[in-house]
Formats: sequence, structure tokens, C-alpha cells
Amino acid sequence: MAALIEAISIKRKMYFELEGTPYHCLDVEISTPTARGGQTLVRLKMRNLLTRAVFDKTFKAGDKFAEPDLAVVPASFLYADGQGAHFMDQESYETHTLNAEMTGDALDFLVDGQIIQLQKYNGNPIGLQLPTHVELTVTYTEPGARGDTASGNVTKPAKLETGIEIRVPLFIKEGEKVKVATETREFAGRA
Repeated sequence: MAALIEAISIKRKMYFELEGTPYHCLDVEISTPTARGGQTLVRLKMRNLLTRAVFDKTFKAGDKFAEPDLAVVPASFLYADGQGAHFMDQESYETHTLNAEMTGDALDFLVDGQIIQLQKYNGNPIGLQLPTHVELTVTYTEPGARGDTASGNVTKPAKLETGIEIRVPLFIKEGEKVKVATETREFAGRA
């Protein structure tokens, strides 16, 4: 029997199970009433890990949730095709296919052979956990012209090996590796 978690003890980035579905807590807001006898309420902003839907729901402080049967395993990205993105579990060497709903925009940051974290619920893959930064090669960018900084234009567009386009500083050239923040899709430094 999995341990039960009280609503009042749920924190940001925790995982819990409600009505047989795994959820990820994105934000917590606790409201304690000023009147005597009032109940403490916990408002959770949560993401359904199966459908990726995000919504708010309010619970009583004493409501209990089960711990989900979630496992995070390392997996390498193999390729993507019409059926989805294919990954190889680095522990069991099984190949898993995730559809576009499960991967979201993660393919913008993945190159062949890259190791990421694969989320499994009850043994079945349900999603990905990307690292905070990924290293990608610049495939095309205009050369920075001398004097561009005077106009305040200190960044330029650059196309990366996965096809996404980000803004980079003028000193970045084609062929260089750059770090990209996966959450904000912004330049985070040279690799």
C-alpha cells in the first residue's frame, strides 16, 4: 500500500495521485480562515500527467492522496517519425514510442542519442523530463556587423540543428555550440 499524502503537506513540484490519475503540483496556495471553526483550504495548480491539462482545484487540508507509481528512467532519443518519437530505455533496452501529445515541444531540444529522463506510470511511458539546459549547434546565423551594438541591437536570430530559432549575441558564429534553456527557449551561454 502506497503512503498517503495530506493536501496540506503537498509542495510545488511534488507528484500525487487523485482518482487513479497521476498529477504534478505546479503551485500551492494555502488559505487559513480567520473565523473560529473555519477549515484550512489548499488550492493546487496541478497538471494531469496523462492528458497534460493544467487546472486549479481546492481541497480541505486533511484530504489525502496516494503516492503515484511513477518512475523516472534514463532513455536515449533515437528518432522521430509519423508514429511519434522513439526512445531507448537505458536500463531495460526496450524501445518506447511517445506520441506528439506526450512529447509536446520537447523535440525542439532533442538530437539523436541524447540522454533524457523518461517518466513511466505503472510501467508505461507517459512523458519526458528535459534537462534545464541543452547544448545545440548553430546551423545558420548572419554575421554580426561592426557597429550594431550602437543601435541597441545586441542579439540576432540563429537557427539551431533541431530547427528551432532563438536570439543569440552578435559574437556567436555558425558551427558553435550554444546552451539553450528548455523552459524559456532562450540563449543561456556558450557550450
